[in-house]
Amino acid sequence: MLCLPFAGAGPSFFHTWKDHCDELGLEVVPVKLPGRERWIDETPYTDVHVAVDGIFPDVVESLDPAVPVVVFGHSLGAVLAYELTRRLTEHGTRVDGLFVSGSPGPWSGRKPASEGLGDEEFLARVEELAGYRHQAFDVPDLRDLLLPTLRADVRMHEDYVPGHSERLPVPVTAFRGMADELVSLEQTEGWRAATGAEFELVELPGSHMYLADTPRVLLEMISTRARRGAPGAG
Repeated sequence: MLCLPFAGAGPSFFHTWKDHCDELGLEVVPVKLPGRERWIDETPYTDVHVAVDGIFPDVVESLDPAVPVVVFGHSLGAVLAYELTRRLTEHGTRVDGLFVSGSPGPWSGRKPASEGLGDEEFLARVEELAGYRHQAFDVPDLRDLLLPTLRADVRMHEDYVPGHSERLPVPVTAFRGMADELVSLEQTEGWRAATGAEFELVELPGSHMYLADTPRVLLEMISTRARRGAPGAG
């Protein structure tokens, strides 16, 4: 399962999922983006399409053609996952499922909300929208180190426009926290237009960042749906 991070996050967010996924028959493969964790000195992307161009060669190289692939992304990660899935299918890679979470459909548009804000205003705005603030942003030195990447990620999400309108030949499952005040049920339904295959919308307990608190139910659902699309599955 290729996992794309939400704004400001890195591969380590998905490390806590590995114990669950080992039991569920999923291998978690976090997709690395510059500007975070061990790659903090690298310039972060500010454009979704440029980001996918950049990560695509390493992703393809890491894949075993004999192992079924699914792709997951939350919020910003959802649109990255969508564009990466399109590139993979165009490349001839079989993708058995796209799992998007906490995101409007690709054509919904995002209202710019961060441009011109000072650091504290920006962090407050991100926390208001996401319902989540990493404790590292309360440490001045860490905040100064991490803010450029978070700003780049938010800009990348706010400026995103899909490059294509053709439906994916891949089943899509869209997840939403029931109490999510950032992404509505109607907006989540917008993912239906992204696929010419099966579509399913699933609401789970919690708010926008529900997956940070209780990932097990989400991962069980992904595992079940991934097996449906696996070669030889009944």
